[in-house]
Amino acid sequence: MGMVGTVGLVLHPRRDSKKAIDTILRWAAEKGVTVLGLHEEVDRIDCSAVAVDAVTLVERADLLVGLGGDGTMLRTMRLLAGRPTPILGVNLGRLGFLAEIDVDELEQTLSAIDAHAYTIEPRMAIRAEVAGAEVTAFNDIALVRTPGEGLAGVMVTPSGSPFVRYASDAVIVATSTGSTAYSFSAGGPLVSPRVEAVLVVAAAAHSAFNRALVLPADEEVTLQVLPTSGRLAVEVDGTVVGHLSPGDSITVAAWPAAAKVVRLGTTFYERARRKLRVDGGLDPC
Repeated sequence: MGMVGTVGLVLHPRRDSKKAIDTILRWAAEKGVTVLGLHEEVDRIDCSAVAVDAVTLVERADLLVGLGGDGTMLRTMRLLAGRPTPILGVNLGRLGFLAEIDVDELEQTLSAIDAHAYTIEPRMAIRAEVAGAEVTAFNDIALVRTPGEGLAGVMVTPSGSPFVRYASDAVIVATSTGSTAYSFSAGGPLVSPRVEAVLVVAAAAHSAFNRALVLPADEEVTLQVLPTSGRLAVEVDGTVVGHLSPGDSITVAAWPAAAKVVRLGTTFYERARRKLRVDGGLDPC
C-alpha cells in the first residue's frame, strides 16, 4: 500500500500553478488519493481539490506540497511546524534553496514518495515571543531599524551572558536554513542545514566588533534594545510582526527538526552553487 492517501496543496499567491496542480490531480485520480487545498487558494482558481481550512489541511495531509518558491516553502513549513508530515517543494519560476524539483519531475516524484523512495532533511526553526504572541521562523527573526529613527542598538546576550552591543541597520538571528537569506546578504556564513546552529549577524554594523556569532541550538539568545536605539521593526521570515522600543527585549530559542523536507538526491552544496553562482576556482596562469 502506498504512503500517500491525502495530498495537501499550498500555493504561491501569484505564480501560475495550473500545470503543477493538473499533474497532481491526474496522479491522485489514478492512485485514488484525495487532494486538499486551502479555501482562500483553491477557490480563486479552476481546481477540483477539496477546499478546507488550515487546521484540517494539516491534520489530514500525508504529504504537503508547496507550489512556488522559497517563500511558499517557508509558509508551508510554518503551517506544519512540529508535525512529522513530509513537505515537498516544487519550483515555479526562479531556483530556490528549499524547493526540490521542477514541475516536469512532479509525477515521478509523487510516485517515488508514495513508494517511500525518498529521504527526509530535518529543518530547525527558531521561536520568540513578540507582543504577547509566539512567532516561529525557519529563516530568521530580525530587529530592523526604522528609517529616520536612528540605528538599531542591540545588546546580544547568549545563554545569559552579555556579549556584544551592535549598532547597525539590523540584527538578524538566523537558522542554518536562513544562512542563505538575509543573514548571507549581511555577510554571515553559509551553513549546511544539517548543522543545528543559531547565527547572530549584524547588517551594516557601525560597531568596532562586527563579526557574526554562531551559537549551539541548546542556547537561547536575548536581544535587548538599547537606550540609544531607534524604534525597531521585528521581522519574522521577512514579514513585520511588531515593533520594539528602547528597553524592550526578545529571547530567541531554537526548535530542532521542526519541519521535514523531502529530498530525492540533490545536496545543499549543489543547490547553493547554482543559486549563488559560486565559483571559487582560479584561472590557470
